[in-house]
Amino acid sequence: MSSIDRASQPDPENPEWTDEMAANALRLNDLPPSLQAKLRGRPRAAVVKERTTIRLSADVLARFRATGSGWQTRIDAALKEWLAQNPQG
Repeated sequence: MSSIDRASQPDPENPEWTDEMAANALRLNDLPPSLQAKLRGRPRAAVVKERTTIRLSADVLARFRATGSGWQTRIDAALKEWLAQNPQG
């Protein structure tokens, strides 16, 4: 079955809402604060990173990816280390 065929099929884990479900729904702000905090997602980082596109050699990328989850952060750390060792004069 292609992805187009699956997209047109109902999702048993996420059924369409009925009018009754919509009537009983609560807004996030109407929930207790402790539950709101859990549902809001990941908190903003103290240091926000900037999204960019960079081209890396295939072997460099493969080595970092092979280290597992967080490989992008390790590339950032390696670049910061290089900057510290090579200050601009």
